Amino acid sequence: MRLTQGTFSFLPDLTDEQISKQVSYAMNQKWAINIEYTEDPHPRNNFWELWGLPLFDIQDPAKVMYEITNCRKQHPTKYIKVNAFDNTRGVESCVLSFIINRPSYEPGFELVRTEDIGRNQKYCFRSYATEKPENSRY
Repeated sequence: MRLTQGTFSFLPDLTDEQISKQVSYAMNQKWAINIEYTEDPHPRNNFWELWGLPLFDIQDPAKVMYEITNCRKQHPTKYIKVNAFDNTRGVESCVLSFIINRPSYEPGFELVRTEDIGRNQKYCFRSYATEKPENSRY
């Protein structure tokens, strides 16, 4: 199974050159960039780990690519994504987000059914990866 979330989720993985072009585009728009990583890629998991500090006012895409390379070296088996934030409305709104690294094996998700009041059925899903303890999922 291939995780599909983010801007380019239904395309093949982006090359470093394509990632650099997206970073350049974000910089031209004056968007702040950050890099995040996680072992739990559940779509409602908003708490990915932040790699370093957000990259405000960076003018050179090579600096962002340097940080991406270091994050990949440190976390080669985790999901890594790049986010771009626009603050023109006075708040940091995420306007671009895409996965740039993924584990070689993606276990997928499980549909969980539970019974509620009045025999109503509730459904949710969770990542199979979360069956294992953190830092041993992939």
